[in-house]
Amino acid sequence: MRTSVENPRHDVTTNVLGTIVVLEAARTTAVRRVLNNSTGRRLYGDETTLPTPEDHPVRPLAPYGQGKYAAEGYCELYHTLHGLPTVSLRYGNVYGPRQDVHGEAGVVAIFCGHLVEGRRPTVYGDGRQTRDWVDVGDVVRANLLAAESDLTGPVNIGWGQETSVLELLDALGEVSDRGALPEPQFAPERPGEVSRSCLDVTRARQELGWEAQIGLRDGLRRVLSGLG
Repeated sequence: MRTSVENPRHDVTTNVLGTIVVLEAARTTAVRRVLNNSTGRRLYGDETTLPTPEDHPVRPLAPYGQGKYAAEGYCELYHTLHGLPTVSLRYGNVYGPRQDVHGEAGVVAIFCGHLVEGRRPTVYGDGRQTRDWVDVGDVVRANLLAAESDLTGPVNIGWGQETSVLELLDALGEVSDRGALPEPQFAPERPGEVSRSCLDVTRARQELGWEAQIGLRDGLRRVLSGLG
């Protein structure tokens, strides 16, 4: 996300033009349907309707969200113009094993890396901002169900609950045999970040037959076990 703020042209090339390339390839080779990986938190912005449903107004706070919304629009356009069925899965904060602990994205992986290495984590803002964390195993299952379904349009894929960054740190300390993380250091809030995020997953439950099954603490244990 921070990269999109610093370089929106690169973000558009990847998320918008890249989606069009995939759609064109799918159209010309008679692919049965296209699953588009989209985002929930980055689309809805800072809203008071929580959990947030798919029909909520879209108000991105960063180019990343705007680009994902444009990609969704092209998916729906190809459905209208060419009869190509498409579905856009709007993910919450996806985390899981093998995420880069030194990467830009994935605060769960980053915090787990700090825990294993005994380093002090950095929290941007006051740490009370919330996210809807969903394990990658649940996300994979949602993709497989969506691939076999007839659903079109956007579908939220999340746990459906808010968890603050400070609560995430506490949960890590509870499940780790290494004890709690060192006290975090706080840094200024970064531009483009939403303060609260929680997805309404009613459509996924009712029309896709999906809901998250891996709770946050079990998911954190999975990530930590993969780090040794």
